[in-house]
Amino acid sequence: MYVVCKEHLELAIDEFVDEYEDAPDIIDLHEVKFRDWQPPTHCEHCEDGEARFLVV
Repeated sequence: MYVVCKEHLELAIDEFVDEYEDAPDIIDLHEVKFRDWQPPTHCEHCEDGEARFLVV
């Protein structure tokens, strides 16, 4: 699972495919809210990017 900004979305998809050898689901965190989980506020790959996409 990766939580990334728009700029690092492609990188997270590549990492997911390399690790799991399957296509990920991509969830826009602006459109979906989780009751029992708060996503990080910043991208896993940079400090400046807003955590926007969940790659699972």
